[in-house]
Amino acid sequence: MKKLFILAAIFAAASASSLAALDTAKIDEITGLKGKLNEREGVYKVTLPRDDVKVVVDGWTMPPFMGLGTWAAFTESKVGAMVMGDTVLFEDEVNPVMSVALDNGLSVTALHNHFFFDHPKVFFMHIEGEGSVDKLASAVRKMYDKIKEIRAANPQPNDSFGAKALPEKSTISAEPLNAIFGMSGEVSNGMVKFTIGRPAKMHGVNIDKDMGVNTWAAFAGSDDNAVVDGDFAITEDELQPALKALRVAKINIVAIHSHMTHENPRILFFHYWGRGTAKELAQAVKGALLVTGLSGVTTPAGN
Repeated sequence: MKKLFILAAIFAAASASSLAALDTAKIDEITGLKGKLNEREGVYKVTLPRDDVKVVVDGWTMPPFMGLGTWAAFTESKVGAMVMGDTVLFEDEVNPVMSVALDNGLSVTALHNHFFFDHPKVFFMHIEGEGSVDKLASAVRKMYDKIKEIRAANPQPNDSFGAKALPEKSTISAEPLNAIFGMSGEVSNGMVKFTIGRPAKMHGVNIDKDMGVNTWAAFAGSDDNAVVDGDFAITEDELQPALKALRVAKINIVAIHSHMTHENPRILFFHYWGRGTAKELAQAVKGALLVTGLSGVTTPAGN
């Protein structure tokens, strides 16, 4: 019994030390939210229910309690603190808030949906970061303030990016894009597509481009009014630089997730959508390729 008491005292002291390092009062002050403490885990968590926009899922108005809660959880780490969180976002909030997160030292680790038949469409963006409590809490606050700013300007989420309509018939010139990517794109009905594979293993079997481990970019519209959409296949270390490169170029990120299990190395995928001139869009994608080491590949296109 005495040993149990001593162990309990040690655990309580460790928890108190962890919480002191976190400075929970400062987290409340900076985020503007009142957090909740989990003493057993040494975690301090702030939450923000998305009750500012009515969300209907499968014909039912969903209360925030049922899965529309934004949160950020803080715990002690070797460099001060770690934050992890999940942010509930509408389509017109995703990329502005992602840019705020990336610009303020946070990593964006996933972007996906949780529901079908939801109106307006809801996305969930996961974040993480390490550093001082001040830095992390300030980054979280800036994300939440950006959401409020967007909704204050337009209470109901937008249902498009707001770009001008694309021409019905695509007439993309392939040669300027071939020059940018250093490879020949696949051409179909005025559209151009570039595909770059990368080798990996899954269950000990070699997999590459045609097994789905590929980065691609497809262009449609006209040279002066184009759209690019595609997918990046990247390692964990490449994810944040590639996201930053595309967001700086105003390319929208629309999903971040995995496609496989038991692959080596671990491969993440993110999908994107951008509007502009074909050359500008190609240069933006090329910039992200440069930071992932996927540039200069001259294998034939197509997937």
